[in-house]
Amino acid sequence: MTSLAEQVGAALKLHGMMLATAESCTGGGIAEAVTAISGSSSWFERGFVTYANAAKVEMLGVRQSTLDAHGAVSEATVREMAAGALQHSHAHIAVAVSGVAGPAGGTPEKPVGTVWFGWALRDGEVHARLHNLKGDRAAIREQSVEIALRGVLNILNNHVKTA
Repeated sequence: MTSLAEQVGAALKLHGMMLATAESCTGGGIAEAVTAISGSSSWFERGFVTYANAAKVEMLGVRQSTLDAHGAVSEATVREMAAGALQHSHAHIAVAVSGVAGPAGGTPEKPVGTVWFGWALRDGEVHARLHNLKGDRAAIREQSVEIALRGVLNILNNHVKTA
């Protein structure tokens, strides 16, 4: 994870960009991974840990109607979380994650391991992706942090090529 976080940091620094995180099921794990890197204050702006739905609404501006219609673990919610992290920060790119890490909390529609990711750029571009992860709670959370960081790196690499 350290190597991946270093790569993300190097890419952000190279392009003069800052990162914000909006986390639910990872509980700050993405922010922890990036702040473990010395010098991350030059490219990590802030993190929001919005575990409860009320926190998603209050801190990120996720609409209650989105949560009511789609739930916290949904494409619509992570898109709003990522966009909200940008609106409530000075970052240029944000990553959001919301999922069911287990062992409880799964449903037939959203079983344990269902995790939605969202990435937003200051220019308004928002990406979202669903992953169905396997393993125990710790494994799902760890995989989620890795997927979130890989997504940031991929978007930065593609954004720079097309910008």
